[in-house]
Amino acid sequence: MTGISLRHAFDMHLTVKAPVLNLGKTHYGNRLIAEVTGGVVKGPMLEGHIHGGGGDWLLLRDDDVMQLDVRLTIEASDGGLIYVTYRGLRHGPKEVMDKMAAGEAVDPSQYYFRMTPAFETSSTSHQWLNKHLFIGTGARNPAGPTYRVYLVE
Repeated sequence: MTGISLRHAFDMHLTVKAPVLNLGKTHYGNRLIAEVTGGVVKGPMLEGHIHGGGGDWLLLRDDDVMQLDVRLTIEASDGGLIYVTYRGLRHGPKEVMDKMAAGEAVDPSQYYFRMTPAFETSSTSHQWLNKHLFIGTGARNPAGPTYRVYLVE
């Protein structure tokens, strides 16, 4: 049996349309829908841009955890298209999360923000994405989230 290590694959910087749609309190929690309008992918293993038209179906649960459910499309610098889905969790002290909800910039070390992306592509140069697991850390910025994505080796 071998150990697990993480290798930095790339960073994703998403832009999100404001305002986010707030469906209000449903039987699951407070449901929000954010439209991803674009973004940039840059790193040692992948570069490209994020197409508009993706989205994040957020759920603020009763335990004050923000649950993410995201779908988007990356176009790699070589033209390959990559479908991305990920789930994630974001939470922290109430005063920190209140600042974030008000659109203020907050130091990412003050809250927990993790995601687990999965990739799907037919691009021959990016088949490695189909064959590995990934994990990422996030930071919430006023324009949208930023993620550092790691390949699990």
